[in-house]
Amino acid sequence: MNKLYRIERAQIINTNLQTAWDFLSNPSNLNRITPESMQFEVCSELPAEIFAGLLIEYKIQLPLLGRQTWLSEIKYVNSGHSFVDEQRMGPYKFWYHYHGIEAVDQGVCFKDQISYQLPGAPFDRLVHALYVKKQLATVFDYRCQRLAELLEV
Repeated sequence: MNKLYRIERAQIINTNLQTAWDFLSNPSNLNRITPESMQFEVCSELPAEIFAGLLIEYKIQLPLLGRQTWLSEIKYVNSGHSFVDEQRMGPYKFWYHYHGIEAVDQGVCFKDQISYQLPGAPFDRLVHALYVKKQLATVFDYRCQRLAELLEV
């Protein structure tokens, strides 16, 4: 059976809630917080703001696997506060990503909670240990850095 992995990140940025939500809810900004090495390319026409049921197709570059299509569905939008994206098609067996923001004394706390499974049992645990865990840490470290650069006042 495939193991369910989890990543949690929280970051406080000196900005306001409206600026944070305007940035997060614009699906075009995903490209701005994704490492260039992933060769991220949006294939869908994008609205100015996310909504529940929005499907976003993009392509990413994965070492050893090449270009991969990823289809995400936006779900559970709580305007101004949170949303979820779930992978419908892509490199993971399961991907559930909660994005949340909340006002705090120092600005806005950005929260990411990701639950995911890899395909390929029984080798998924080895692939995770050797590659995926480090790759996802790199992606989310980059995302934290870029969010601060783009939104910090």
